[in-house]
Amino acid sequence: MADRHQDERVLQQIEREVRMQEGAYKLLAACSQRDQALEASKSLLTCNARILALLGQLQRMRRAQILEREGHGRISEDAVPCTGKVSLSDLRIPLMWKDSEYFKNKGELHRCAVFCLLQCGSDIHDTDLVMVDRTLTDICFEDAVVFDKVGPGFSLRVELYSCCAAEDFPPAAPAPAPRRMSFLGGSLGCSSGKKIRAAFESASACGSICPGGGTARPGHVSPPSALGPKYSLLAQTTLTVEDVREGFKTHDLTLSATEDSPFWLPLYGNMCCRLVAQPLCMTQPAIRGQLKIKLEEDADHWGNYFCVLIGQTLLCYGSGEDLEPEDEPLLVIPITKVGF
Repeated sequence: MADRHQDERVLQQIEREVRMQEGAYKLLAACSQRDQALEASKSLLTCNARILALLGQLQRMRRAQILEREGHGRISEDAVPCTGKVSLSDLRIPLMWKDSEYFKNKGELHRCAVFCLLQCGSDIHDTDLVMVDRTLTDICFEDAVVFDKVGPGFSLRVELYSCCAAEDFPPAAPAPAPRRMSFLGGSLGCSSGKKIRAAFESASACGSICPGGGTARPGHVSPPSALGPKYSLLAQTTLTVEDVREGFKTHDLTLSATEDSPFWLPLYGNMCCRLVAQPLCMTQPAIRGQLKIKLEEDADHWGNYFCVLIGQTLLCYGSGEDLEPEDEPLLVIPITKVGF
């Protein structure tokens, strides 16, 4: 029953993104202004990425259910580390303009629209759109993105997309008729299967599902049916728990474009951001119950308390009845070491 509810939740998320995708197509077809078209194309790219990621998640869930039915079973909950929240903020990408362009203001004004796509598992966020030209020394994204229920082995993929904002673009054409994706089988159901298969066909035009259920997107990611602005992958990197720091840290970027590309920008080849993580066990009770605590050196002097372990702190209350989060504990015992 729990697996069924989980499947239904993911299918609902896919259907929601399908509706967003359809709306983005219609908006892109109706756009008459470049700024509107840039935003619509960005929304379409983000929807496509989310559809592919959610389909990959559904594929992994179905594989796990099959293994469980075959008797492999689940991993004991005691062996599974707790999840947590991961936040990325204050993203800065420095630019390296030529002296003649930045200081002497010579040459054609090269202007691009850029944004970042942040993916952790099947959870995808996009930043605001930023217009970049030689008057800027850094690409700055003020967004603070939070990912929930992230495991310690997470991989946070940061992708920088760019589109030349100076060139003209033709109006968008309607999406082509989708081909039937037989490998999805009937797992999506008759009611939503056709629409989701059509969305997958459209989304896969700008990427493909990897064998492991992830997504792989080539440098050019706009679907061929969208003849509006074309966003292309400019640079990317992947962050893990090893990159978590209290302050800023510089990360290397893998560049995916050359100087002759119309969407190219003179990147230094790195980015700066603040990446923080907070395990749920540090903010939520790990265990609670009655506990006897020796209050003095006298071995016979023990007190009965209702205790709650949160992070590295043991909170001791007189009683567990009607305990509220704002109640002050009678004792606060820091856990500094574990003895056996």
